[in-house]
Amino acid sequence: MSNHVHSRPHPLYTMADGTIKQVNPFSGTEVWTVPGRGNRPLAQPAATADPLTPEDHTSYCAFCADNLLATPPEKSRMIKQPDGTYEIIDGVAPAELFATQPEFRRVPNLFEIVSYDYWRENYGFAMDRETSARMAAYIADDTGREHVKNIVRTRLKAAGLPLDEVAAMSEQALLARAGGYFAGGHDVIIGRRHFTDNATTTAELSSSGTLSVAEHRALIRFTVHAMADLYHRNRYTPYVAVFQNWLKPAGASFDHLHKQLVAIDERGVTADQEIDMLRHNPNMYNEWGVNYAHYHNLVIAENDHAIVFAGIGHRYPALEVYSKSATVAPWEMDPEEINGMSDLVHACHAAAGPDVSCNEEWHHKPVDVDIPMPWRIVIKWRISTLAGFEGGTKIYLNTLSPYNVRDRMVANMYLLRDEGKIDGSIRIATECQVDANPLRYNPAAAGGRP
Repeated sequence: MSNHVHSRPHPLYTMADGTIKQVNPFSGTEVWTVPGRGNRPLAQPAATADPLTPEDHTSYCAFCADNLLATPPEKSRMIKQPDGTYEIIDGVAPAELFATQPEFRRVPNLFEIVSYDYWRENYGFAMDRETSARMAAYIADDTGREHVKNIVRTRLKAAGLPLDEVAAMSEQALLARAGGYFAGGHDVIIGRRHFTDNATTTAELSSSGTLSVAEHRALIRFTVHAMADLYHRNRYTPYVAVFQNWLKPAGASFDHLHKQLVAIDERGVTADQEIDMLRHNPNMYNEWGVNYAHYHNLVIAENDHAIVFAGIGHRYPALEVYSKSATVAPWEMDPEEINGMSDLVHACHAAAGPDVSCNEEWHHKPVDVDIPMPWRIVIKWRISTLAGFEGGTKIYLNTLSPYNVRDRMVANMYLLRDEGKIDGSIRIATECQVDANPLRYNPAAAGGRP
């Protein structure tokens, strides 16, 4: 634990006037909540609600179901079987793109954060044989070849290359740039719907919380599968960052539900500091995370495999979902353990509502670290804008305290559970606080590269 944290009487404490001060026990981030501001509304409904046509449900943006050729070639898709189960199909051929209806699609990001050329030029990375064969087969198909060339042209135009220069490029020159759209390390997981099925206006977006329990489980399982695949195909990757930006205030380019995965060659300064702390206190996730939340009544809900509580010391009001599994690598967990995490994340999004802008951040043990770290997902509500006070002092003002967050979520989850909109096995608030064993994370296994 840092000296900064120890200099405080408590990571979470209340001043005489009611001001609540928090210091994140892992990062040292300081947050204040001023009395009387906790009742402000979270949601920021759309300014306009334009009527929808039937075509809008499938063609409103580049991520929609009718626009499969507007994104780079799919790496995989998840389809729903007649019996209600979900199946992952890898490398769909151009002629088969519309043969099945994908519930979720995994495609390379057109504007990657860490590019294919970055890995190739800095590390000598080369695509594996399976990916190379898939790329060759895709380009050998006339439809596939035109698709890839159009994607490359779109990227070059967006980068500012003059239109006449793009038009003059040969097929060979265009296809020479195609590698990143097959073997790149920045992927997007795209949901089928832009709007809810019965939506009549553009204000009725399909969010994580509007999915069914089964659909959200499929989304999380598909994302975990993609994470493992990125590790498997790039041996230079110590960490795959997974996140979801929902609505523009949270950094989303599209208001169409999607997650992103980015293979990176660093863990980041914050993660390195956290790992250093963990070496000195292997029990810190219990001590300052799950158990601390139990002892201070910040737990919101739990099930047999995961727990969610109001987070402390985040720049924005936050929910933290921890896996209880002794297996630390998500791709090595049992399906029931992954479903348990999914159900609580889904409940958090459903209880907040689709009009609340948020970031969903996944945290897991980097594959080159030899000490266990639990899989945890943090959901941050982007309901305020950082201003001069925060920039000058590095003290962040949240309109909601962890207790405000807990109370809102608990009340909404009870209603949603009664309505059957979240998983019925979730134990909420006092139902889970009477559990006899507060120890949630068992640091028994280190996990590793898939």
